[in-house]
Amino acid sequence: MLSRIAESLFWIGRYAERAESTARILDVHVHRVLEDPALDETSAGAELLAVMGVVDRSEPANARYVTEVLAYEATNSSSIRGSLSAARENARGARVVVSSDVWECLNATWNELPHTEELARRMGPHVYFRYVRERTAMLAGLVDATLARDDGWRFLVLGRSLERVDMTARLLSSSISDDPNSQSWVSLLRSCGAHEAYLRTYRRAVDAARVSEFLLLDRLFPRSVYWSLALAEQILAELDSGRGLARSTVDDAARRTVGRARTELEFRGIDELAAQMPDLLVALQRTCSAVSAAVTARYFARESPHTWASEVPA
Repeated sequence: MLSRIAESLFWIGRYAERAESTARILDVHVHRVLEDPALDETSAGAELLAVMGVVDRSEPANARYVTEVLAYEATNSSSIRGSLSAARENARGARVVVSSDVWECLNATWNELPHTEELARRMGPHVYFRYVRERTAMLAGLVDATLARDDGWRFLVLGRSLERVDMTARLLSSSISDDPNSQSWVSLLRSCGAHEAYLRTYRRAVDAARVSEFLLLDRLFPRSVYWSLALAEQILAELDSGRGLARSTVDDAARRTVGRARTELEFRGIDELAAQMPDLLVALQRTCSAVSAAVTARYFARESPHTWASEVPA
């Protein structure tokens, strides 16, 4: 496979996941603002913008401004609109390998986005968030249903898995300062589609520590950090399998980094998670940045990977 095509597929996976996860994060934020009258809207908005890497602000960070920057802004590559635009452009460059269904889904999503934004400005941002989540879920289903399980599919799913780790860490970072008994933890689970799975797993009321444990360590839930790291590690091993077996150690820097992060996460207890949560979430973001750089250097023949402003430097 041409490195250019592989890189486009990798970034389709990352950008589509970024759009979906940003919609989820914004949905949680707007719910927090509406449901918690004691919440300082401007401080919460500034905290979310910092988590998402937006440092230059020209207005107070109320819910309207945060939504404008992270959802609708066309020039921001980490906004929902910017991410979907970049995913579509990468799909255009990889038309020889993506299925017609995948391309048509991305193209139709992009073409309908201005109309959905217009509706959201009249009826509320949840219209926009719901549309993005439904369309990216459809895209993920078409990727799994219509693409052969070859290296192209592996690069796309690798990008999706890395972005999911990064964005789940950001989602938790946006809620970590909340009261452990706040209703926002329920909103967080619902935004991930994890509320019912959480209740079936723990059979108890929502607790901040258990939510963190579930989203970080659960081995059966596909949006957990552990699941995504394990899948990324498996895909990197499959991509590396044709290069022969290394005698002494794993030769792939990306695979080593992912494996180390998975191992360090796997054996943490819930008390350790609570005590080390902020540092752990930052470390996970650095891991994603480092793995992206290593994959780029090994497979895409570029000096440095495409990055977005909120990636934490290694």
